[in-house]
Amino acid sequence: MNRSRVVVAALIFAASVSVSLRAHHSFAAEFDANQPVTLKGTVTKMDWVNPHTWIHLDVKNPDGTVTKWMIEGGTPNTLVRRGFTKASLQAGTEITIEGYRAKNGANRANGADMILPDGKRLFMGSSGTGAPKDGPENEK
Repeated sequence: MNRSRVVVAALIFAASVSVSLRAHHSFAAEFDANQPVTLKGTVTKMDWVNPHTWIHLDVKNPDGTVTKWMIEGGTPNTLVRRGFTKASLQAGTEITIEGYRAKNGANRANGADMILPDGKRLFMGSSGTGAPKDGPENEK
């Protein structure tokens, strides 16, 4: 009886580890280093969730229409260590994002730099993901 409990526990553990590994992907799994984008828009909200933060951005097109974008950032902990908190970016703030577009063409990007209205830049990516601009040593 004890042996079957150990086997069941091991299977549950293995399944949970594989789900976690799939959830945290490398840059190249989802984004294209050959498709850099610069997006200027208005923040509609920011999600502080693991394993990545997400900025929701309304980008005005030349014809006046608006395209909704989702920008992936580093983990909440990574951004906090760089001095960026939940209160740092409010809905309605105009920002510029420099990053890389999703491979599937969706309106999603991996953010490299966020440029705030005062011109301050924040490296918003995660280190060690394989992104073209990977790591805090690239902060400006």
